[in-house]
Amino acid sequence: MKTIKNIFFSSWCALLPLVVFAADGESDMDSLPALMPYPQQLTPHSAAPEFILNGNSALCFRNSPSNRLRAAEARFRRRTERQTGISLNAATLCDTPGVAGNISVVELAVTSEDAPSTLGELSRAGDAYQLEINPQRITLSADFDVGILRGLQTLSQLLGIQRANAASLQPMTINDRPRFRWRGLMLDSARHFFFVDTIKRQLDGMAAAKLNVLHWHLTDDQGWRLQSRAYPRLHETAPGGNFYTREQVADIVAYAFDRGIVVVPEIDMPGHASAIGVAYPELMSAPGPYTPEHRWGVHKPLLNPANPAVYTFAEKIFAEVAELFPFEYVHIGGDEVNPEHWEANAEIQRFMQTRQLPDSRALHNFFNRRLSEILAGLDRKMIGWDEILHPGLAPDAAVQSWRGPDALGDIARAGHNAILSTGFYLDQPQYTGYHYRNAIIPEPLEFTDVQPGEQWQTWQFSAPRKRGSPVSGTFTLIESREGELRGVMQFSGKAPQRLRGVERAGPYTRFSLDTWMGPLRARLRLNNKTLSGEFVVGNAPYHPVGEQIGGTQAEHEAPVFSSAQHGLTDVQVENILGGEAALWAEMVDEHTIDLRLWPRTFAVAERLWSGEDLQDEAFLYRRLPVIDRWAETALGLQHRSQQATALHHLFPKSLQSQALAFSAVLEPAHYYHRHHEKSVHETYSRRDPLNRFADSLPVESIVLRELRALAESLPRDPTSAIDVESLQPGLLHLWRAGVAAQSLRQHAEALPADIRKLADLVDQQMELGFLITARFVERQPFTPDEEVAVRAQIASLKGMHGEVVLPAVYVLERFMDRLQYSGPGVNNNTDKQHD
Repeated sequence: MKTIKNIFFSSWCALLPLVVFAADGESDMDSLPALMPYPQQLTPHSAAPEFILNGNSALCFRNSPSNRLRAAEARFRRRTERQTGISLNAATLCDTPGVAGNISVVELAVTSEDAPSTLGELSRAGDAYQLEINPQRITLSADFDVGILRGLQTLSQLLGIQRANAASLQPMTINDRPRFRWRGLMLDSARHFFFVDTIKRQLDGMAAAKLNVLHWHLTDDQGWRLQSRAYPRLHETAPGGNFYTREQVADIVAYAFDRGIVVVPEIDMPGHASAIGVAYPELMSAPGPYTPEHRWGVHKPLLNPANPAVYTFAEKIFAEVAELFPFEYVHIGGDEVNPEHWEANAEIQRFMQTRQLPDSRALHNFFNRRLSEILAGLDRKMIGWDEILHPGLAPDAAVQSWRGPDALGDIARAGHNAILSTGFYLDQPQYTGYHYRNAIIPEPLEFTDVQPGEQWQTWQFSAPRKRGSPVSGTFTLIESREGELRGVMQFSGKAPQRLRGVERAGPYTRFSLDTWMGPLRARLRLNNKTLSGEFVVGNAPYHPVGEQIGGTQAEHEAPVFSSAQHGLTDVQVENILGGEAALWAEMVDEHTIDLRLWPRTFAVAERLWSGEDLQDEAFLYRRLPVIDRWAETALGLQHRSQQATALHHLFPKSLQSQALAFSAVLEPAHYYHRHHEKSVHETYSRRDPLNRFADSLPVESIVLRELRALAESLPRDPTSAIDVESLQPGLLHLWRAGVAAQSLRQHAEALPADIRKLADLVDQQMELGFLITARFVERQPFTPDEEVAVRAQIASLKGMHGEVVLPAVYVLERFMDRLQYSGPGVNNNTDKQHD
């Protein structure tokens, strides 16, 4: 039998010219500019001469500007100098004599000022702007000054990075306004503390992405980060002594206001309250003692709803909050309440009997109503997570959903304002395309049920996880008379979802769908009524088991899915305010926050701002590298420098270029796979270090994106040729990483053990990449003995290696399956509805 090395050598010789002569660069941009979020309407005027911006260009205001506009104009000038090297003079009024004769003018025209402090003032119209670029004049106009702020971000992106004495802009007309009025980012300062300058830097990024709500998570089990005059032990017991003074909070709120962003504080009650128990145990439902909580997860301590002092506490805390945060909404958390301490407390049980509260759910509802009344007395409104939704909830209360589109629909149907966060959890590493596909408005399932003459099977599955309950549910596959496949999956407790790309290749059935956990790609063996195989969630596998529980041959009644869901009315759709990206901080700190947030957050922002019909992921990924560099240069975001700093600590100075090439084809494990690993192998707490190699990696291997996309769109017909040039970028980077890995192995004594192991695996991944793709291009399947050897090596590269994943291996396996199992008599049909 040939060895892998022997087979690899001939494949390397066949594909080496592709790598050596591959163009080292990004794909050609569309003729459309690289803007994110992309405007609702952009009309290029390609026949007109370009506008030229240089040091003699004039900035001017049509009317006397507000202080906020003055500050925005100054930021625009500083940013322009960083981007282009062009130094512009401060703006004057447009009727100033020096402006009238200038042949290069940027005019800012606003009708009125606005300062949103209520939800009603957080409007789509308030963010709207018009940008007209003509050969000699740029006019940016808006009804409100926030619109000018949004338009200046667009203009700054249009300028790009042009280091010259002048910058050119194509004439165009942009009419733009957001799709949703609530476009937020949640930062968790409770679990890991972020210093003021770090938060301000994220606010700069938010403003550039046209986000308008900072949801600031200030308290949790692991710490209370807000200074309190009434209850000083709360902040005095904060971990590391880190908390925000009232002056710092006021500074951040003002900084956000200047950028068109409101700040919504989150003060968790009645759960996530361990930090309150440490400071004031008399307010809790169990006697304690309470010690500082370092572990992650859901903990038991709860405030005592039967204790009048708890409501005094809430009144004083919320009064302090209302002084600091002018926006009308205050987030009370209200999620993940474990009722054990309530149920074990005799005083609370008597209180429930007196109040005729039948269970802990009713007690929780009672507590939420009291908080809502307290906030109303302070001219504030309540917002909380899914768990606060109940009959009798204050009509003006808003509900934020972490449970997904089903829960979001329930909130909207109940008449409450709704905000979606499921699918936008940025602390979970996920592919940017997954966030981009996330639909804000819940849609009913559109699916053709089993028709006469069609075959069907229903399978039940359970996929164990290292932390938490197994992922379980059922899926149904339907085969038409023509052999076409379609299907539906229903996770336990969730609505049914349509499967994408259902196909059979040899012994394997493949399909994919987006879930609350991330993108799921199934590769299953369905044999003799038993199920086995893989669910790759994000980029790492679960291994489900299961059995067939229904089907045509068993003469069961065919399942019906077409009426399983109902859409929302127009009125209910209007209840959906928008969405929020969320960055929980169990595994994020000062040194990695930018690396986790940017540039992915621009894609989330585009989903919340741009038109619903903008769905082209290829267009997204062509713009993303441009925005990545612009955000670093223009805004000072540190996603690139944070990676560079991390690599500097992990690799010797002489190996930094190799470390970067090596890292480019690796990813941290996605979803919560890393959390689950730490819960088994470490403490799953603040004590676990966040300076590992996995922490240094960007969320997504952008250089392998085209290879992933190619694998997902392989032709059904095995004799069809693929575009060999489309293999070049991925193979080039696999080769570079392999060469870098070989260099690292020569300096193994200077590297940690986990990196030495990864260097071996990256070298093997390169060899497999050339081996499998060469055979695929040449249409030369492996012999049975060769296949056994190659499959064994694929298996050894799968999964997590020190919380790191080699993402190309799953792509290569897809090439391998298509190569080996395509041919006469093999069913490779895919769902036509997803072509």
